[in-house]
Amino acid sequence: MTAPAALVLVEPGAHRPGGHRDHALTALAAAHGNAVVIAPYGVAGETRAALEVAEARVTSPTGAVPAVLAAAGTYAAALAVYGRRAFSSRRWPGAVRRLPHQVTLLSRCLTEAACVRTGHRLTGGRGTVVVLSASEALHGAVGLLGGRHLRFVHELVTTEDAALRVLGRLARRGERRVLALAPTGAVHDDLARRFPRLPLKVRPFAVADPGDRLTGTDRHRAREAFGIPAAAASVCLVGGWWPYKDPGVVDAALARLDVPLHVLVAGGPPTHALLKKWAALPHVQLHVWPGPLPETVVRDVYAASDAALVARRSGVAKESGLVVDAVRLGVPLIVSDHDVALTKTLAGHDWARLFPAGDGTALADILRDLAWSPLPRPTENVAADLGVPTAAEQAAFLTELKESC
Repeated sequence: MTAPAALVLVEPGAHRPGGHRDHALTALAAAHGNAVVIAPYGVAGETRAALEVAEARVTSPTGAVPAVLAAAGTYAAALAVYGRRAFSSRRWPGAVRRLPHQVTLLSRCLTEAACVRTGHRLTGGRGTVVVLSASEALHGAVGLLGGRHLRFVHELVTTEDAALRVLGRLARRGERRVLALAPTGAVHDDLARRFPRLPLKVRPFAVADPGDRLTGTDRHRAREAFGIPAAAASVCLVGGWWPYKDPGVVDAALARLDVPLHVLVAGGPPTHALLKKWAALPHVQLHVWPGPLPETVVRDVYAASDAALVARRSGVAKESGLVVDAVRLGVPLIVSDHDVALTKTLAGHDWARLFPAGDGTALADILRDLAWSPLPRPTENVAADLGVPTAAEQAAFLTELKESC
């Protein structure tokens, strides 16, 4: 049987263990069967082991031109780090403080171009090249320097200032070599406003397979390992506390609790002061696993929890890997109504409880109810009903899109 054309997966964040992107990378590689993974900064140990099982070829940018581009990207990244330290004080004008972030965008562009170009060289131009965690800027420049590719743009954090806008205009013809994939309609609309000529399509980034689902045995083993009694209520907070998340509403809710609750914090936690405050609350039993964490540990945290708590600030509309993780693993959800589209999608499902973003009292009421009335688990077909593809479906979709860019 002839092997399918290679699927080249570029993941600049593969050196960080665990997380939404790590799962998609390994699942796609396993589903496709002929994957080339290009990781410019290396691959975390657990991720590498999963890729070896998937028989994926793992490499970094190679070849004369990619090596030069990658080296330039590395030097630019180092310069950006130095600049952030040097210009962190608010005594500097805003434009100066933003300069290191502009250099970071340039660094990511050069690194992505090196990886895309390497992918084409390794597959003789016959493979499908996908940047799984692409930069939010200089799309045309990556296409011009690297070649045709698909790119998932998860969110838009840093905008292009004048110098990068000029560079972007000079490289605009490279946008014809690119198809950007936005995980939500809101991200798509934001990209369309900033890059009106960039080919765009909405496509979920997350993937979910039936084998991901947690079992009763998984739950029993995890709760026993963490010392959580079978009848005790537990909720988990997973992932780093980025600016778009809202630890304040969790803090307000926990302070109002009058029933026992186990709170599992996994990944990049909030400040030590906040954790210390939570640990001192009379009705909270706190468990903390500082990140980054391998997927096996995160899976155990979900298994030990009666619900996953997702709290974000109003208006945040990027794809939530935490929501998809809960659905694919079969864990109930408690989530803020920060995103109109997500709220509409989850409304009416008995395994999800929504609370107004920023409302600590409403969240406290839901957590109190969790103690005496656990939520049902999502059914096995929920991921498909919500439009989340399987890894095989996603790999096939990406391969078919090759001719679009």
